Amino acid sequence: MSSVTENGDVTAGKPNEEKTYKKTASSAIKGAIQLGIGYTVGNLTSKPDRDVLMQDFYVVESVFLPSEGSNLTPAHHYPDFRFKTYAPLAFRYFRELFGIKPDDYLYSICSEPLIELSNPGASGSLFFVTSDDEFIIKTVQHKEAEFLQKLLPGYYMNLNQNPRTLLPKFYGLYCVQSGGINIRIVVMNNVLPRALKMHFTYDLKGSTYKRRASRKEREKSNPTFKDLDFLQDMHEGLYFDSETHSALMKTLQRDCRVLESFKIMDYSLLLGIHIFNSHMKEKEGETSQNATDAKRPGGQKVLYSTAMESIQGPGKSGDSVVTEATNTMGGIPAKSHKGEKLLLFMGIIDILQSYRLMKKLEHSWKALVYDGDTVSVHRPSFYADRFLKFMSTRVFKKVQALRSSPSKKRCNSITALKATSQEIVYAVSQDWKDEKHGIITEGQSYSSLDEEVLASRHRPDLVPSTPSLFEAASLATTISSSSLNVDERYQRDQPMLYSSSKGLPSSSTYTLEDSAIYLTSEQSTLETENDNASVLDVYL
Repeated sequence: MSSVTENGDVTAGKPNEEKTYKKTASSAIKGAIQLGIGYTVGNLTSKPDRDVLMQDFYVVESVFLPSEGSNLTPAHHYPDFRFKTYAPLAFRYFRELFGIKPDDYLYSICSEPLIELSNPGASGSLFFVTSDDEFIIKTVQHKEAEFLQKLLPGYYMNLNQNPRTLLPKFYGLYCVQSGGINIRIVVMNNVLPRALKMHFTYDLKGSTYKRRASRKEREKSNPTFKDLDFLQDMHEGLYFDSETHSALMKTLQRDCRVLESFKIMDYSLLLGIHIFNSHMKEKEGETSQNATDAKRPGGQKVLYSTAMESIQGPGKSGDSVVTEATNTMGGIPAKSHKGEKLLLFMGIIDILQSYRLMKKLEHSWKALVYDGDTVSVHRPSFYADRFLKFMSTRVFKKVQALRSSPSKKRCNSITALKATSQEIVYAVSQDWKDEKHGIITEGQSYSSLDEEVLASRHRPDLVPSTPSLFEAASLATTISSSSLNVDERYQRDQPMLYSSSKGLPSSSTYTLEDSAIYLTSEQSTLETENDNASVLDVYL
């Protein structure tokens, strides 16, 4: 028989035997939960609705349920127990915020026996799910229950500001006292619907230290893998359309900042992946739809409970990957790197871990032995940043926009080349004019340009061995003058322009054709005795 010790650790037992938690059989726990919630919620309906006050967060109501029954409680075949309800008015407000009516809440929890789930983690807690798949009931430690009580005012404020969140949605906090043992339970939203098969389930923290599923976990029928397993199985991540990806990342960022403000760390993202199969899709959809419709009274639907509702505002359907005829169960459509169509179900879990003294000591000890940045236990601000970075760079990715067609790319490249060529021509012409004007003002003579053109240290730009600026633009350069054997054909085709004013540069002519650029620049010199005019033609 599998059992749980006083501190919540699970001990191994024989197969096919009932589990126990703190020496109490799970069947007795399930029965006490249903009886206690049935009484307290029914009794709460007689209290008038009013605004939630600060003192309402610290109210604890208690009722004793003997096995033989009483004037207020029914008889039962379980041991006598006392049932405590924490902040009943505050949790009633939370349930109303999510559209959960008292009758629907009682029907989901009390109409049929609770279904016990195998322990998905190492916390040692027991998990029960309601028959309609709406709620998860989890046993928690004393410190976790105490922390949730302190968290309630801030949690109330956050839900008022934004009910669309991936954070756990708490619907009730209770305690079963029997035989001197306290069993605290919390009622939450169910992240992974049982009606749809999860082909992969991951518990992601953004940490790499010992973040691989154990051999024992892998042997389970539905194992929960971890960060290193995800990087191995889905090494290129999961792809979303731009709108869904933006909504998801904004929700995660907002939720992480809320957790950081409460000094909460060591939380996880529970991620369930359903892969569409063309042969089984229709059959699974019909089965899941019939199962949920048969168990849900009057079309009951908890607001903001699905993954898609948690990240998107009204008016967004998120059906870019799957068709409307497909029963998505509120999953987020995505694609794998192989092009497979996926449905993702996710939620942030295990938020009742604050960065208290024991966690600080745990991080300090692990940081001495291992890399401090890779261990899961870390200060809240660093933990949130590492968590978001891992999700945005390794897990959730945005589908890239399609590249432009070759014809458009060619047109764009030609346009860019023309613009670049014009800039180069203008810059070279301007530099040429400035340098020429400076030399002329110094009173130097160009009467012997034919002899000095290759030896002059003042005009290195006329030397053909230094055309680096034009080589960068992939342009051919030819430098010629009247004294450098100018081709008669060029002289005949290009006009010779002479300036009538002293020492001023003449006009320049630019002709631009696709990828070829022609620049003709003629310069006149000072009018001196026996000085012939020089003409410089530059062809690019």
